[in-house]
Amino acid sequence: MLSGRHILLGVTGGIAAYKSAYLARRLGEAGADVRVIMTKAAERFVGRQTFAAITGHPVERDLFDGSSVSPHTDLADWAELIVVAPATTNLIGHLANGLADDLLTNTLLATRVPVVIAPAMHTEMWEHPATQRNIHRLREDGHEIVGPDTGELAGGDVGTGRMSEPEAILAVVEKLLEHE
Repeated sequence: MLSGRHILLGVTGGIAAYKSAYLARRLGEAGADVRVIMTKAAERFVGRQTFAAITGHPVERDLFDGSSVSPHTDLADWAELIVVAPATTNLIGHLANGLADDLLTNTLLATRVPVVIAPAMHTEMWEHPATQRNIHRLREDGHEIVGPDTGELAGGDVGTGRMSEPEAILAVVEKLLEHE
């Protein structure tokens, strides 16, 4: 299915980041070579070593601390598809408005490959007019939005904003890459 395909997984700072570890595993099981960029906030929810162990690659995190002089363009050139899961309202707002202040947003603005966005946030944040404008803009820009789903959220809330399950995201990735 994804044998030998290069998938870049962006993980942002939301509780749904724990699902991203399973998504990385499922992508690898489907044959993809997976690399991960984590935001600093994502590390508050899941550790870099988790993703490194699952993917076999060190996690990328910073524009200035690695050995590459241009990590965002190197990663953008390497990837055949980028998935951002979970995608917080902060990441969505940055990308929709062309703002880049970390490795992930710089990479997203430097790429020309398909981008899959899996939003995850509380219902009130999802329903906010600014978030909806940003999602509309991302769709207009050609990004694929997966979810969010309705169900139990962090803190015991129930509503729309739950990150789609890894299998649903994987299915979209496979569909997007089947004709490329």
